[in-house]
Amino acid sequence: MSDIAHAKGLARARAKMLRAACKPAVGEALAAQVLTHCPPPAGAVVAGFWPIGDEIDIRFLLNALAARGYEIGLPETPPRGAALVFRRWTPGAALLPGRFGTQHPDGAPVSPDFVLVPLLAFDVVGNRLGYGGGYYDRTLAMLPDAFRLGCAYAVQEFPKLPTEPTDLKLHAVATERSLRRF
Repeated sequence: MSDIAHAKGLARARAKMLRAACKPAVGEALAAQVLTHCPPPAGAVVAGFWPIGDEIDIRFLLNALAARGYEIGLPETPPRGAALVFRRWTPGAALLPGRFGTQHPDGAPVSPDFVLVPLLAFDVVGNRLGYGGGYYDRTLAMLPDAFRLGCAYAVQEFPKLPTEPTDLKLHAVATERSLRRF
């Protein structure tokens, strides 16, 4: 195991511990931060995610964006090594079970230009630590012009994260307390 992989593993373990103590319901406060300080541009196709485990709950934000007329896509997780496929979602749509406990709609594929990104940790310069499968890094590399907005609890901020060349930085992070642009 490389030094970076080891450092990422340690950071993931710490981030999971910190996140486990949080209350997903503060996602309503995150939604207020996004809608006030960083709403998607008019006409944007927004990629969200259906929260799993103790991820911050962004469903309030997804519903608010849909009510404002944004087209929303949720990711379908493909086999390892492939990029995510975002499928059109509308409030109330049935969700199908996916890999790793995820859920996704059965809608047509959409190409987002504003991506709400889940994470385990972020740092003060916009680096993101994910779960380790590389799905978002591969997907975001295919969407170079898309705005990348991390969605997290404030306690998921680290001073510095270990990174590799394939790790793409976020443009901003929204938490229940603030919105920070990088």
